[in-house]
Amino acid sequence: MAKADMLGESLWDAYSNKVTTLMNNPQHQGEISEAEAESRGNQLIVADFGAESCGDAVRLYWEIDPSNDMIVNSKFKSFGCGTAIASSDIMTELCIGKTVDQAVKITNIDVEFALRDDPDTPAVPPQKMHCSVMAYDVIKKAAGLYKGVDAESFEEEIIVCECARVSLSTLREVIRLNDLTTIEQITDYTKAGGFCKSCIRPGGHEEREWYLVDILRDTRKEMDEEKMKAAADAGATGDFANMTLVQQIKAVDAVIDESVRQFLIMDGGDMEVIDIKKSDEYIDIYIRYLGACNGCASSATGTLYAIESTLKEKLSKNIRVLPI
Repeated sequence: MAKADMLGESLWDAYSNKVTTLMNNPQHQGEISEAEAESRGNQLIVADFGAESCGDAVRLYWEIDPSNDMIVNSKFKSFGCGTAIASSDIMTELCIGKTVDQAVKITNIDVEFALRDDPDTPAVPPQKMHCSVMAYDVIKKAAGLYKGVDAESFEEEIIVCECARVSLSTLREVIRLNDLTTIEQITDYTKAGGFCKSCIRPGGHEEREWYLVDILRDTRKEMDEEKMKAAADAGATGDFANMTLVQQIKAVDAVIDESVRQFLIMDGGDMEVIDIKKSDEYIDIYIRYLGACNGCASSATGTLYAIESTLKEKLSKNIRVLPI
């Protein structure tokens, strides 16, 4: 049967050649018996995992040399779609030759990248990423059985995006460090939400405990509150000049957000702080106008005066605002 007849040409083309090849010709499918492993002086581990979202399941066999915890042989059985077979085959291949501790670090993304024909083209369509690439979960289970611990003991952080294995702490840190404001930016920086998309917002492929829309909203709220507090502290103590550069920028942004930005946006413009430099006489704040404010005659007169006056009142009388 032709590819187009089975899945439709556009969907079939979303799979890499490696995936379509391994669907029909997996290299590591099969099983290892306990007798076989024992005959070679090794220990056999058999782990099962099923994805509730799609009904796919995989059984992973590890033959481990107990003298060094090395996975010397590995097989799998897959109960599910062709993508599950291909991804399980690559997962099994990645395990061979690694210690158990090394294998635990294999992620779904490692498997998906190994299935790509080229580094920039995903191996499977987004809706197939999570339900078919179950590597991390079944590997954790196998490692837990070998070490005699719960599989979850290998998970030290809250994972928001199961596909890309992106943690809650990483998402919060990336949003803060890069001042991210959209889900698209989060995906660009972390790959979270770029595959099955279940973690973006409720109503996706499967229900999640954490969603990117909520994390972005809450983190931005915390950032804004911190800015406001920095501005209030600076105004109360008069200590703006002795703040760190990061603290100064946050304080300036907080004042702009509270008293200035809304008026700029109403006129189709905006502004951003580029740098702050202190001299013996002034604290120079370099800004860049955006949108309609860029090139507006008022940006060098009335608007500039309003910004500078507000910052002087709220933060320090020594402030001088310089547009660039």
